[in-house]
Amino acid sequence: MDVSDKSARQIYEEIKAKPTRPRFGFGRKAAIINIDLQKAYTNVGEFATAYETDPKQMDYVNQISNLARSKGLPVIWTYVAYMESGEDCGIWGTRTDTPDSLQNIKVGSRRSEFDDRLNVDHVRDVIINKRMASAFHETNLRSVLKFHGIDTIIVSGGSTSGCVRATVVDSLSSSYRTIVPEECVADKHESPHFANLYDMAIKYADVLPVADVVEYLSNYQMLND
Repeated sequence: MDVSDKSARQIYEEIKAKPTRPRFGFGRKAAIINIDLQKAYTNVGEFATAYETDPKQMDYVNQISNLARSKGLPVIWTYVAYMESGEDCGIWGTRTDTPDSLQNIKVGSRRSEFDDRLNVDHVRDVIINKRMASAFHETNLRSVLKFHGIDTIIVSGGSTSGCVRATVVDSLSSSYRTIVPEECVADKHESPHFANLYDMAIKYADVLPVADVVEYLSNYQMLND
């Protein structure tokens, strides 16, 4: 094991400035998957579980989602919410039982609602109530992606070290080219955020500036005519 006195942010910034792996790259057709951008995790000051990394995260998520939608590409939103008993959270919901606990995000509650700043199209977008970390776990996500002929997934949301990472690993494991726009993901703490950006960048995904994703989406029709 390499030992270093550098912070996770410093280690990530080094790999960002001088990548050691070639990119997977964008493929033929992409989908946007926005992970758990719900009030439980975005309303800082209201909920103890909420966090913010880039203050413009919601603006960027809206930008890439609107662009994808305008190009006829699927936009998918996930959220976590559970039945009153919380039993559909399984063993994951057994460590604590407080008002802030995961299994106490109830279906239809304020904590389960999408952030008010988001532009969610409830007619055209796909909305998935997931119960576990990965958006792939026991949901219809694979079916939706197959129907649309997707080979590239662009992942936003939170947390970087939790549900984003789990989704990214499952995405690559399912042979999707996987893109993480850096400004579009967030975490509760700095160290896990940057440690997981680093780990995803060298193993599982292309971690890119959101500007690169905007460029890809803006040029999508031209590139695929």
